[in-house]
Amino acid sequence: MKPAPFDYHAPASLAEALALKAQHGDDAKFLAGGQSLIPAMNFRVAQPACLLDLNGLPDLAFIRPEAGELRLGALTRQRAVERSPLVKDHAPLLHETMPHIAHPQIRNRGTLGGSLAHADPAAELPVIAVALEARLRAQSMRGERWIAAGEFFVSLFTTALAPDELLVEIALPALPPRTGTAFLEAARRHGDYAMLGVAAVVTLDEAGRCERARLVFLNAGEGPVEARQAAGQLAGQALTPAAAEAAAAHAAGHEINPLGGVHASPEYQRHLARVLGRRALLLAAQRAPGGAA
Repeated sequence: MKPAPFDYHAPASLAEALALKAQHGDDAKFLAGGQSLIPAMNFRVAQPACLLDLNGLPDLAFIRPEAGELRLGALTRQRAVERSPLVKDHAPLLHETMPHIAHPQIRNRGTLGGSLAHADPAAELPVIAVALEARLRAQSMRGERWIAAGEFFVSLFTTALAPDELLVEIALPALPPRTGTAFLEAARRHGDYAMLGVAAVVTLDEAGRCERARLVFLNAGEGPVEARQAAGQLAGQALTPAAAEAAAAHAAGHEINPLGGVHASPEYQRHLARVLGRRALLLAAQRAPGGAA
C-alpha cells in the first residue's frame, strides 16, 4: 500500500520545526528515522496531513556528559548509541540493551527519541528510560520542560507530549555506587519483538544487602510496567535466589498486565516474567561492585 497524500516540510532549524508543529498541531508528524512511522503510513494506520522532516537538524544528535549526567540528543541514531564508549561506561544497561533492538539496518536509521516518542509497549528503549530514571526534555514555541520517564509514557502509543511539543533531549543520571544492571528478553528469533523482557537495576549497601531495586517489564501492559511492590520487597535483605524468585513471582502475578499475542498467551508471558525477572535481579546484583562473584 501507499500512504495517503501529505505535505512535506524540511525545516532548516529547530525553531522552524517547532513553528510548523505549532501551526499544524496533531495534523503534523515529526519524521526522524521513520522506522515506525513510514510503515504505519504505508498501511494507512497513520495519515498525517504533513510530515516535518527533522533529519536536517544535526544539533539534535549528540552524546555527551554534562553536569554529572549523560545527555543524548533525540535524533541520535540507535547505532551510534550502541557503539558509544560514553554510553558503555555511563549507562551499561542501555549499552547492553541496544543489540536487542530489531536489526542493524533498523538501528542505523532509527533514533533514540523516535522510539521513546512512539511509546510502543513492546519496545526496549522506553523500559530502559524508566529503569534508569531518565529525564526527557520537551520543547515547543511556548518554551521547554523536563518530564520524568516514569510520567512520560501514558498508555498504548501515548506520551505526555503536548500536540505542539518535540522531544529533543534525554538525560541519564549517573548510577549510584554499588549498582548493577541487567536486561533480558525472550523472542522467537533475534530481532523479533520480544514476547516479554525486563530491565533490573540493583543497588547494594555496604554489607552487600539490597538497598534499592528497580524492575521494569516490556510487553507486559500498555507501556513500560514498573513492578514497584516486587522491587520494594527486596530492600534491606540479601538478594538470594529465593528472594529474587519471590519478587519476580509477585511481579508476574500482581503487577503486570500482559495482553498476549500470536506467539505468547498472557499465561506464558507471566511465566516469562517470573523466569526473566528472577534471572535479571540476580545478574544485576552479581554485577554490582561488591556483589556476589
